Amino acid sequence: MSKIRPSKGAPYARILGVGGYRPVRVVPNDVILETIDSSDEWIRSRSGIESRHWASDEETVAAMSLEASGKAIANAGITAAQIGGVVVATVSHFKQTPAVATEIADKLGTDKAAAFDISAGCAGFGYGLTLAKGMIVDGSAEYVLVIGVERLSDLTDLEDRATAFLFGDGAGAVVVGPSDEPHIGPTVWGSEGDKSDTIKQTVPWNEYDSSGKFPAITQEGQAVFRWAVFEMAKVAKEALDASGLSPDDLDVFIPHQANERIIDSMVKTLKLPEHVTVARDVRTTGNTSAASIPLAMERLLATGEAKSGDTALVIGFGAGLVYAATVVTLP
Repeated sequence: MSKIRPSKGAPYARILGVGGYRPVRVVPNDVILETIDSSDEWIRSRSGIESRHWASDEETVAAMSLEASGKAIANAGITAAQIGGVVVATVSHFKQTPAVATEIADKLGTDKAAAFDISAGCAGFGYGLTLAKGMIVDGSAEYVLVIGVERLSDLTDLEDRATAFLFGDGAGAVVVGPSDEPHIGPTVWGSEGDKSDTIKQTVPWNEYDSSGKFPAITQEGQAVFRWAVFEMAKVAKEALDASGLSPDDLDVFIPHQANERIIDSMVKTLKLPEHVTVARDVRTTGNTSAASIPLAMERLLATGEAKSGDTALVIGFGAGLVYAATVVTLP
């Protein structure tokens, strides 16, 4: 039997740089109230959301990704030519093939980087980060660009009182590279497909013409809330345990920015100390699915609420139902 030579990668991986892009148009709750019977007070009390960003025709999935990626690459102190892999997490790139990652890799100026899209809903960034870590440790790439990007305004039913106010657009990106010490902990991830109907697209694309209504995202709010609060707090605790850390060791908590009530409940259930900074980007960005964690990370660092070297617990959860949690060192 022939012996296969083992891979030779870095001993560990870490996030080296982060970048974000929010569309120019800011959409306050007043605009949402033009199509649903609700109030600004109700929206804020139910979700914490005050406004969100919606993309223009020119702010495509690829265009927003390029803006965020350029910032992440610059912050990492490398060049695009050094990127060996581009992983794009999104559910709102409507072209089935080719992957938008290939367009992004080319326009950034990478040297024929491996490029692919993944669909893991609001956990997409965590999935991408885990894949990037594996590529670097395996040795198939020295630097990997992970992008979370969404144009959820395209998938929003503005007449659905339960979801019309939730979603926003944007892109967040990180560069993951080699490290001599562990700066990305073990990932606790999984899926609960028996609950897949709680967050879903209203109709498949092949039934769009006959339905007469463009597909949108719908959800069973109470079921999702209970699952996120109780089950995801357990997953977050498992990720801390897997990293050998306790809540007291954390500096920052960056959960998926789905709903501020969910965030508050998770903080309480995890018994996070008062010194832990909690990301609340949802207030002015809304729920941007796969983009929410890197966008929140970028804002915390930009505002000084978090700093390079801080230890952060990140967790994404959503449609599938899927989830992914890990502990990272901020770039």
